[in-house]
Amino acid sequence: MSDFSCRYDLSDAERIGGAIGAALIPGDVVLLSGDLGAGKTTLARAMLKARGLVGEAPSPTFAIVQPYTPPEVDLAIAHVDLYRIEDASELIELGLDEYLYDGALLIEWPERLGARGWLSALTLTISGSGDARVLTADVPRAWEARWPL
Repeated sequence: MSDFSCRYDLSDAERIGGAIGAALIPGDVVLLSGDLGAGKTTLARAMLKARGLVGEAPSPTFAIVQPYTPPEVDLAIAHVDLYRIEDASELIELGLDEYLYDGALLIEWPERLGARGWLSALTLTISGSGDARVLTADVPRAWEARWPL
């Protein structure tokens, strides 16, 4: 696993999210961490746009899982927001693994996964705020050959 870090502001989200979104393949999991308002959803929206989504993706905060399937996008993607999950035992009902057969997962608030996780997940963490944001990526071996940044 290798690390990547860069200064980041919301104007960079389109470029960074687009590059990562274009590199997604079936079975990928992208974990998006950061405080409220850090820009996790903005980054996820840019990934979805890179896969062909037209218009703005709604935040999945209330739905928890917002699926996107062809022809809306060229790769099935589930955008997941675990903010409202209080106990990791609730995750079984979401059936997240099912999305990985032919698609990818974008998961906000992965801290709510508890001990559960995916070893090959790309972990993106946004820290700081405003112009002082830093994007850090833990790039797993499965991503090293196609890491776009």
